[in-house]
Amino acid sequence: MTDFKDRQRGEEAKFALDQETAFKVAARRNRLLGEWAADIMNLTEEEADAYKKAVMQADFEEAGDEDVIRKLLGDLTAAETQVTEAEIRAKLEEKAIEARRQVVGE
Repeated sequence: MTDFKDRQRGEEAKFALDQETAFKVAARRNRLLGEWAADIMNLTEEEADAYKKAVMQADFEEAGDEDVIRKLLGDLTAAETQVTEAEIRAKLEEKAIEARRQVVGE
């Protein structure tokens, strides 16, 4: 019985670690996306810092990535850039890979 409980505790700990890692990767990805978009919009360093935080906050509006994509698309359109939704989605995937490498490497 002790072996089963130890195994169960191990699985629970692994699940918690996996969830924490996924959260960190998503947050890092969103920060990297905000940095990318801020560069395209030619924001100052202070504006870029605030914008990165705003993109990270946008991810808490609903489950999934649509809230982040919607924010980026709206902001980039308002800034009169020529960035498309497809480009944002591609950049999201690219930044997710970069974020995972950074988080796992820490």
